Amino acid sequence: MSKKADKILLAAVILLSLFGLLMIYSSSSVWAEYKFNDKFHYLKYQSIFFLIGLFLMYLISKIDYHLYYKKANQIIIGCLILLILVLIPGIGSIRNGSRSWFGIGSLGIQPSEAAKLGLIIFTSKYLANSNKFVKSYTKGVFPILGITLLFFFLIMLQPDLGTGVILVMAIISLLFIAGVNMKFFLSGGIIGLIGVIILIVIAPYRMDRITSFLDPWSDALGTGFQIIQSLYAIGPGGLLGLGFGNSIQKHFYLPEPQTDFIFSIIAEEFGVAGAFIVVGLFSLILWRSIKISLNAPNAFSKYLSFGIIFQLIFQTLMNLMVVIGLIPVTGVTLPFLSYGGSSLLISMISIGILLNISRGKR
Repeated sequence: MSKKADKILLAAVILLSLFGLLMIYSSSSVWAEYKFNDKFHYLKYQSIFFLIGLFLMYLISKIDYHLYYKKANQIIIGCLILLILVLIPGIGSIRNGSRSWFGIGSLGIQPSEAAKLGLIIFTSKYLANSNKFVKSYTKGVFPILGITLLFFFLIMLQPDLGTGVILVMAIISLLFIAGVNMKFFLSGGIIGLIGVIILIVIAPYRMDRITSFLDPWSDALGTGFQIIQSLYAIGPGGLLGLGFGNSIQKHFYLPEPQTDFIFSIIAEEFGVAGAFIVVGLFSLILWRSIKISLNAPNAFSKYLSFGIIFQLIFQTLMNLMVVIGLIPVTGVTLPFLSYGGSSLLISMISIGILLNISRGKR
């Protein structure tokens, strides 16, 4: 029996994205007018990506998800090539200290965003085909873990720790769902913690972020500046906020608030009520996506739908925890809300896949 696509999931995503456009304008208008003499600069570009993403989401929702099963190997190879190419000077461009972009005029495309989805597709196929081996480290876990660490290594060369952590966590979650022995997660967690400590120690700017997280006031005008200004935005918001467009922190206090710290401006202008609405929409997306995963007709679609939603929600939680000062600054965008074409396109394509799975034949 063929079902209709999940309209509640679709509505939640569109509402969140439209609100994102509204907040990108509000949060970026002052900076955009100063830098480009056009307060609509960021809104224009994000609106273009939103319309493209909307079309792609509709198109992908009509494409049978079994196609990704058939093309998983080609997809993962394509993502690997892109991650290598972006590291080559002259091909990849540097923005905010990371060689993570393919520059196309004033626009930029991040291959690491596509790599997150590509690796989930490949891992879902691998686990669907190798389910009897998942309790074996050598036959089940290590092959997919090796590919994941290769992707993580290439992303760290950019460097982009936040995206790398999201990618690894999404694959670890799929291994957990597949029934990998719990001892693996215990030993893997210890090794992973040691690895993260090493990555922090060898990169001074990451150690600065840890220091500023523990005591942002120790360098209030340096490494602690962003988190302090973020909290200054959230605090005065109160229950209902200062009103749309009335943010104080967007006036050159919070650096580029339309990206990683857009939630701070939302809380400042719409208060606790606005923050709860945003969290509520994300919770609705999580609920409907989990329902799709539980009702998925086969192993591949179950792994694929779960991997997609876990990656989106984990990225959301990371961003929100950074904004309110629970973890160090990671440079992770808030899905559907933050300014960034690559993130929005891949997020909407991912939702398109979920919508197709939701309408699959039972």
